[in-house]
Amino acid sequence: MKNRDVVYEEVFALRLARLRSQKGVSARDMSLSIGQNPNYINLIENGRALPSMTVFFYICEFLNITPSEFFDLDSSDPVALRELTEKLKKLSPEYLKHIEAIVDGLAER
Repeated sequence: MKNRDVVYEEVFALRLARLRSQKGVSARDMSLSIGQNPNYINLIENGRALPSMTVFFYICEFLNITPSEFFDLDSSDPVALRELTEKLKKLSPEYLKHIEAIVDGLAER
């Protein structure tokens, strides 16, 4: 069981670092923005701490993502994906078919 915990901590740390980096904010600034000490996010990203559930929700709020989006490791940019999905919902079925063909072509590359 101990080995599984290490894997989860590493995945969590890497995901946090990637999402924070995409937002273009330093670990120190993020730590202070969520009301923690200046090294807090750095400790998490280095695998030396995990946030409480409450702080995890603050982290998600800061990153403008849902907890589900945080753990969706197949999505490299959950904010952009959510925004695109909202726009796609407004398109006609005909336009959606065109978009699907474009995406299929891009996915084959």
